[in-house]
Amino acid sequence: MTDKKIIAVVGSTGAQGGSLVRAILDDPAGEFAVRALTRNPDSEQARALAELGAEIVGVDFEDEASVTDAFKGAYGAFCVTFFWQLMSPEKELAQATIQARAAKAAGVEHVIWSTLPDTRQVYPLDDDRMPSLGRFKVPHFDGKAEADAVFGELGVPTTYLQTVFYYENFIHFGMEPKRNGAGVLSLNLPLAKGKLPFIAAADIGKSALGIFRRGRELVGRTIGIMGDQLTGDEIAKALQNAFGETVVYEPVTYRQYAAFGFPGADDLANQFQYFSEQTAKYAEENSVERTRTLDPDLQSFSTWLAANHDRIPRS
Repeated sequence: MTDKKIIAVVGSTGAQGGSLVRAILDDPAGEFAVRALTRNPDSEQARALAELGAEIVGVDFEDEASVTDAFKGAYGAFCVTFFWQLMSPEKELAQATIQARAAKAAGVEHVIWSTLPDTRQVYPLDDDRMPSLGRFKVPHFDGKAEADAVFGELGVPTTYLQTVFYYENFIHFGMEPKRNGAGVLSLNLPLAKGKLPFIAAADIGKSALGIFRRGRELVGRTIGIMGDQLTGDEIAKALQNAFGETVVYEPVTYRQYAAFGFPGADDLANQFQYFSEQTAKYAEENSVERTRTLDPDLQSFSTWLAANHDRIPRS
């Protein structure tokens, strides 16, 4: 048995949880051991983490007793939900509540809850600058924000980690530039004249590890992180430099993006509006410089592209 403090990681085979698992395993200081929680402990991703040295534990995340058992004996827990699998802020809130109650019952000393801002604080439901989607403006943000109160009301010692758009969305989420009618790669994001706050998934895990290292100092705090913040033109220029071919920024409006009609398009259109119109807010609350105090190796978009541009589809 290890005498290191154990961090139990929800979503250990996903982008955020997986990045924390790897950050802990790669940490030269070796302060923590990692317990990787997963629905499918026999998956290829779980087996890969086991080979790297993670303890793998199968968990039913809809069963509070299962999550509580997985948290027992852990010093810390990284809690996260994945909206794009659930497609429901209500289901996210239910899962987050189970995680919060389990952390309380298991006596976890420090929880990081991966959350997002409540956009309704800026755009109330009766504010027609942004369409309301039921009782939300940006459902995949606002549902997580509602869960913040659950951790607080239960008295769980929690740091609230607010993340941003992933660089990897240009690889996995269909947001890569696509060829226009002239055959030129065109970036079609609805950013207007604002800036996109984004970060490498690996740096989310490294930032979370930095928070765990700081211990109770950051309990009760909301910590926003970001690796870079660029306009559409600046993103296209960075992609062009990495690809070695022309990339142009040809923005669509928020409403045009919502009308694309794929599942969650209206949610994402409102997300981009929030990112764009709250550029100054992100520059302050998710400061790159402050993020670097948690993750000294924080990657800019251009730095990340240098190593990953070949993974971005070009059709």
